[in-house]
Amino acid sequence: MNALAMMDDSALLKNEHTQYKHLSTHYDAKYKVGWFRMHGEPRPCFTGTLLSEISSYFSSVKEEMLATQGQQYNYLVLASDVDNVFNLGGDLALFSELIAKQDADGLLQYAISCIDVLYANMVHLNTDLTTIALVKGDALGGGFEAALSSNVLVAEKGSKLGLPEVLFNLFPGMGAYSLLSRKIGPSQAEKMILAGKLYTAEELYEMGVVDILAEPGDGELEVYRFVDKTSKSQNSHEALRKVRDLCNPVSYEELVSITKIWVESALKLTPRDLRMMKRLVQRQSHKSSHNDDVVNG
Repeated sequence: MNALAMMDDSALLKNEHTQYKHLSTHYDAKYKVGWFRMHGEPRPCFTGTLLSEISSYFSSVKEEMLATQGQQYNYLVLASDVDNVFNLGGDLALFSELIAKQDADGLLQYAISCIDVLYANMVHLNTDLTTIALVKGDALGGGFEAALSSNVLVAEKGSKLGLPEVLFNLFPGMGAYSLLSRKIGPSQAEKMILAGKLYTAEELYEMGVVDILAEPGDGELEVYRFVDKTSKSQNSHEALRKVRDLCNPVSYEELVSITKIWVESALKLTPRDLRMMKRLVQRQSHKSSHNDDVVNG
């Protein structure tokens, strides 16, 4: 099957059905691909609403897979409806508010909701489908973690991905270390986390973090090329994914234990750290309507 021909059919994506507030979904029946695109508001970050809606979407996909003996979906693709932004990460405005109130329960509740979605995506909903992230634009903090949690990470050249949490004296506590250390080793993962810098998709492809590098504007095409390629040896790819799951497992308990450390660390942030966090919130808000750099400047 020609990938370009498949892309013609995927033009239906332009008419995605929206049943959620912060999420758009589309089902490509011909190729058994489910697309879910994020557009968190007022900033393109992981709002509580977006997290809840992704969880709801996952539940509906699992129900459909159960009803069809696992035949409904072969792929789920996480993408964005926001130009030049994949996702800017955690809801820093909420973090600031909860930290100022020393609300440990509120922070943990938010963090667990992130872990629940990330873990489900990572284990491909405990089904035989494959999860794919398509990054076009900035993927920061939790946005980068979400992309990493997918079985396959596709990124367009020029996209920027990074973990800026160290800039406000925190660390990415929703899966970054677990996922990166298994992909590129613990030492390199720690360097990335402590650097607090943005990396281009090209750099991360060379490091082995990004699996498929796409030309600008060709992200969807590369997704369908991957679908086309794997469909010719579906059994081999499914078997290899199962082997990878066995050899590099990340348990839910590991993720929760790490995020509890994140909560403890967050509650220790100083007023100076919170001011930096608020500055980043302002830049996130600016980013949602301008193509400025969120971290630098």
